[in-house]
Amino acid sequence: MHDAKVELRGRESEIGAIGALLDRAREGGSAALVLRGEPGIGKSALLDHAAAAAGSLRVLRGAGIEVEAELPFAGLQLLLRPALGTPRSQPGTGGLARLPEPQRAALETALGFSSEAGRDPMLVGLAVLSLLAEYAGDAGAVVLVDDAHWLDRASRDALLFAARRLYAEGVVMIFATRDDEGAFTADGLPERRLAGLSPDASAALLDGHDLAPAVRYRLLAEAHGNPLALRELPIAMAAEPSADLRANALPLTDRLQLAFHGQVSRLPTATQGLLLIIASEETGEPAVVLHAAKVLGVDIDDLAPAERAGLLRQVGSGDSAESAIVFRHPLIRAAVYARAPLGRRLAVHRALADALAAPEYADRRAWHLAAAAAGPDAEVAELLEHTAARARERSGYQAAAAAYERSARLSAQPDLQARREALAAQTALEAGDLERARRLADRAAGRADDDAVRANLIHVQALASFWQRDFPTAHRLLMNGSDLIAESDPGRAAVQLLQAVHTGWYLGDDALAEVRDRLRILELPQEHPIAPAAAYIAQLFDSGPVAQPLSLTRTLAEIRTRGEVSDQVLVMLCGVAMNRGQDGEAYALATTLIERCRTSGAAGRLPTVLGFSADLDGVTGRLRAAITTASEALDLARDTGQQHWVSQLSSLLAYTYAQSGEEQRCRDFAAAGSDGHSRGFGTPGAPWAHWALGLLELGLGRAEAALRQFERLNRDPFEHQFSALRSVPDLVEAAVRAGTPERATAPLARFERWAESVRQPWADALILRCRAQLDDEKAEQLYSEALAAHDIDGRPAEYARTALLFGEWLRRERRKAQARTRLTEALTIFEQLGMAPWAQRARNELTAAGVSDGGERPRDRAVAGLTPQELQIVRLAAQNMSNRDIAAQMFLSHRTVGYHLYKAYPKLGITSRSELKDIAAQLE
Repeated sequence: MHDAKVELRGRESEIGAIGALLDRAREGGSAALVLRGEPGIGKSALLDHAAAAAGSLRVLRGAGIEVEAELPFAGLQLLLRPALGTPRSQPGTGGLARLPEPQRAALETALGFSSEAGRDPMLVGLAVLSLLAEYAGDAGAVVLVDDAHWLDRASRDALLFAARRLYAEGVVMIFATRDDEGAFTADGLPERRLAGLSPDASAALLDGHDLAPAVRYRLLAEAHGNPLALRELPIAMAAEPSADLRANALPLTDRLQLAFHGQVSRLPTATQGLLLIIASEETGEPAVVLHAAKVLGVDIDDLAPAERAGLLRQVGSGDSAESAIVFRHPLIRAAVYARAPLGRRLAVHRALADALAAPEYADRRAWHLAAAAAGPDAEVAELLEHTAARARERSGYQAAAAAYERSARLSAQPDLQARREALAAQTALEAGDLERARRLADRAAGRADDDAVRANLIHVQALASFWQRDFPTAHRLLMNGSDLIAESDPGRAAVQLLQAVHTGWYLGDDALAEVRDRLRILELPQEHPIAPAAAYIAQLFDSGPVAQPLSLTRTLAEIRTRGEVSDQVLVMLCGVAMNRGQDGEAYALATTLIERCRTSGAAGRLPTVLGFSADLDGVTGRLRAAITTASEALDLARDTGQQHWVSQLSSLLAYTYAQSGEEQRCRDFAAAGSDGHSRGFGTPGAPWAHWALGLLELGLGRAEAALRQFERLNRDPFEHQFSALRSVPDLVEAAVRAGTPERATAPLARFERWAESVRQPWADALILRCRAQLDDEKAEQLYSEALAAHDIDGRPAEYARTALLFGEWLRRERRKAQARTRLTEALTIFEQLGMAPWAQRARNELTAAGVSDGGERPRDRAVAGLTPQELQIVRLAAQNMSNRDIAAQMFLSHRTVGYHLYKAYPKLGITSRSELKDIAAQLE
């Protein structure tokens, strides 16, 4: 046995970092850390140290297991077993029974305790976060995950979601993983890469061996400070004195495997057979191992030589149902399995399949049968398809994709092979494994004869291309797929065309015109549920006068009378409503979709609909609400890996900070939103970034710089976009203030044509304001009409900006008394909304009109001091929601909610929840 204290010599920095994390958990804080390094570098030793140093902290420990990498939530089940408890769990001991119902149901389904349909995968991650917070109680907890690179994808995603949302639960999570590129991607979590031990620490590990100086020197040089190599290579050399490791050019890991293989090869044949069984079924369940051993004619007593050699260890007590026989190090397992003859491996997998005949082992049995198959096997292929379906029902999409793909390879019939590959491609897409989805879809497309299957595959290829920001390819594929099934299934063809609106949106007018033409010739039955949605979305292409635009409210009512449409279509309808100026109806639908996502735990869809809500808050001047909502959406988008929405939401926040005059924040978020590139387009956030920077410059009085930003935005491929159209009134103001009003002529004409097609009073008010700036003779009449047309309650910011421009015009006309009335009105609104640059401009104009400068007026300073997350939590608490209810809505733990309330109360000058109702109005 090795000396852990010796192995940890030279790891003072890592030990200190782990100690700081444990102290943080004891104090009620939370954190996560990823330890990376080559095999044998000491990651497991550091986890052992963390477990030993935990003290009063409760410890959960698990590991990824290579042979279970294709079983959904296998790693999660192993890790969480002590925390699951029973329905009668006492407070502080965790347990499923204490979780909110949607989270409990999602976790029960994921872990196979329930046969309900799977929920949003991110809801499983939220359930894990809540469960860890419950398990930690007041004592705190440390979660240790070894070999994270071998976690199944579903477990990995759930644990990483929980790790990224940790804040104040008293929970520390530490993952250990190999340093292989892409082995375990944990974006957003702090990492430490382990180097080799120092020369002194390395030498200490060799002190127990009687080595000649030359051999000792060679071993130190060969091992490069790898503790495992320093322990194992001397043993290998002692067993084979003639071995010349210096001459061995293999990488260190391969040499270690050879060293382990040398130890194994000297064991009795029966012992090697038992080791191969354990290597093939690494869960190490004694009953399974013994059953397979009996089938192969070996006995448990044959393990004794391996135990004496120190190759195995037992986890748990011998009479425990959770006990297991495992290898001392994963490389031993790899050495045993990799160098066993193929025939013996096939026989072992068949024996293990026989041992796993019980129904609860159906998925493991199917994989062992697949490993034992020497060629196509219809029965095993069917079993694997059932395994894939079960994994998909539990939201284990990566595992489902692997099972479908293996099933396809074992299928002899081309049609079955194509169908199963298509299912594998679809589930890989659902798992977010875009490269695998495209590869499978490409392969299946070459075999598929059925147009419906081919259309499905094209759809997969298109969506994978879209999420990889290859918009031209995605658009072409969607158009081709809709053509393929236009006659046989016009409803599905329409859905693909509607999605092509999304890709066309990033490519420009020509792409959108192509979609319009296809929609017009598509013979879609009017009774189809998608027909009202298609008609409504087709309005995107309208320009110029229309008798009566279709309303979103009426469209939704028509859809309800004909059936249901997917949330994806509803999200698209919401986006179209915004682009058609139906802001109130769009806001209502976005609110409904947000509530639905929060209730169902659909964290993956929530950033999209939160983004719509924040868009509308931002353009109507509700800056506090916009920042709060967009910040929550941005955090979720980062935590769920939705880079598309990270870009757009960053730029949206830049826009809100432009209005409030926070220059550095605006520029930082605009830069983040413009980062990256997409084929045929800049970045999804580029249009909002241009608008934000233009508005910032305009507010700071730099009209020419503002105009350049707006002009970039009002060119193809951006000019049809929401931000381009809505920014035209800003462009007009910038052009007039820069002394070049002619530069506003074409954009304003386009905005007027759009306004004629959408027939929205607020748009008409903005046109009147624009014309007033361009026509000095009619300015007074136009400004007055604009103010009368504005909705001061629904869109106060636009009303105030019109009042400011009118006041400036009146002052220039030397009508100071009337100017003061309008300017004071504008200043009051700007200060209420927090639009600092515009408020300062109104103040300056009032000074010029003869009013002494009273300085900046206080504006809800207490509320303004809250962070966006604190403000959102306080808002919900003011609605009498409990901490647990708030946590479920915001995808946080209830302890984090409590922590934020604790921090917010002093800022608000209150001491209890009951006082929130007195300041509720300030929170909006």
